[in-house]
Amino acid sequence: MEVHKITLIVIDHDEVGANGIKGMLENTKYPNHCMAPDVREIETVDIGEWFDDHPLNSIALYDEAIEKIFPSEAK
Repeated sequence: MEVHKITLIVIDHDEVGANGIKGMLENTKYPNHCMAPDVREIETVDIGEWFDDHPLNSIALYDEAIEKIFPSEAK
Protein backbone atom coordinates (compact mmCIF):
# COMPACT_ATOMS: atom_id res chain seq x y z
CA MET A 1 0.00 0.00 0.00
CA GLU A 2 1.32 3.39 -0.88
CA VAL A 3 0.34 6.86 0.28
CA HIS A 4 0.80 9.76 -2.09
CA LYS A 5 1.00 13.42 -1.15
CA ILE A 6 -0.37 15.48 -4.01
CA THR A 7 -0.25 19.24 -4.36
CA LEU A 8 -2.82 20.71 -6.71
CA ILE A 9 -3.15 24.17 -8.18
CA VAL A 10 -6.81 25.01 -8.72
CA ILE A 11 -7.83 28.24 -10.46
CA ASP A 12 -11.24 28.96 -8.96
CA HIS A 13 -13.10 30.34 -12.01
CA ASP A 14 -16.46 29.43 -10.45
CA GLU A 15 -15.61 31.15 -7.14
CA VAL A 16 -16.61 28.16 -5.00
CA GLY A 17 -13.87 28.99 -2.49
CA ALA A 18 -11.22 26.89 -0.80
CA ASN A 19 -13.70 24.91 1.29
CA GLY A 20 -15.83 24.24 -1.81
CA ILE A 21 -12.80 22.88 -3.68
CA LYS A 22 -11.87 20.78 -0.63
CA GLY A 23 -15.40 19.36 -0.50
CA MET A 24 -15.40 18.51 -4.20
CA LEU A 25 -12.09 16.67 -3.92
CA GLU A 26 -13.08 14.78 -0.80
CA ASN A 27 -16.65 13.91 -1.84
CA THR A 28 -16.08 12.82 -5.44
CA LYS A 29 -16.77 9.12 -5.92
CA TYR A 30 -13.64 7.69 -7.48
CA PRO A 31 -13.75 4.35 -9.35
CA ASN A 32 -13.21 1.31 -7.13
CA HIS A 33 -12.50 3.63 -4.20
CA CYS A 34 -8.97 4.03 -5.60
CA MET A 35 -8.66 7.41 -3.89
CA ALA A 36 -10.01 8.74 -0.62
CA PRO A 37 -8.58 12.26 -0.47
CA ASP A 38 -8.30 14.03 2.87
CA VAL A 39 -7.36 17.67 2.25
CA ARG A 40 -5.27 18.76 5.22
CA GLU A 41 -4.08 22.20 4.18
CA ILE A 42 -5.20 24.87 1.76
CA GLU A 43 -3.34 28.06 0.94
CA THR A 44 -5.38 30.70 -0.89
CA VAL A 45 -4.04 33.69 -2.82
CA ASP A 46 -6.17 36.31 -4.61
CA ILE A 47 -4.76 36.70 -8.15
CA GLY A 48 -7.10 39.52 -9.16
CA GLU A 49 -9.32 39.55 -12.21
CA TRP A 50 -8.89 36.78 -14.80
CA PHE A 51 -8.07 37.73 -18.37
CA ASP A 52 -7.13 35.69 -21.43
CA ASP A 53 -3.48 36.85 -21.32
CA HIS A 54 -3.10 35.97 -17.63
CA PRO A 55 0.26 34.22 -17.02
CA LEU A 56 -1.58 31.19 -15.58
CA ASN A 57 -3.27 30.82 -18.97
CA SER A 58 0.11 30.42 -20.73
CA ILE A 59 2.12 27.21 -20.84
CA ALA A 60 5.31 29.26 -21.26
CA LEU A 61 4.63 31.48 -18.22
CA TYR A 62 2.74 29.06 -15.94
CA ASP A 63 5.63 27.78 -13.78
CA GLU A 64 7.04 31.27 -13.23
CA ALA A 65 3.58 32.61 -12.32
CA ILE A 66 3.00 29.79 -9.81
CA GLU A 67 6.41 30.48 -8.22
CA LYS A 68 5.48 34.17 -7.80
CA ILE A 69 2.10 33.29 -6.29
CA PHE A 70 3.37 30.47 -4.06
CA PRO A 71 7.11 31.03 -3.48
CA SER A 72 9.13 27.91 -2.66
CA GLU A 73 10.02 27.46 0.97
CA ALA A 74 13.45 26.23 -0.13
CA LYS A 75 14.61 29.78 -0.93
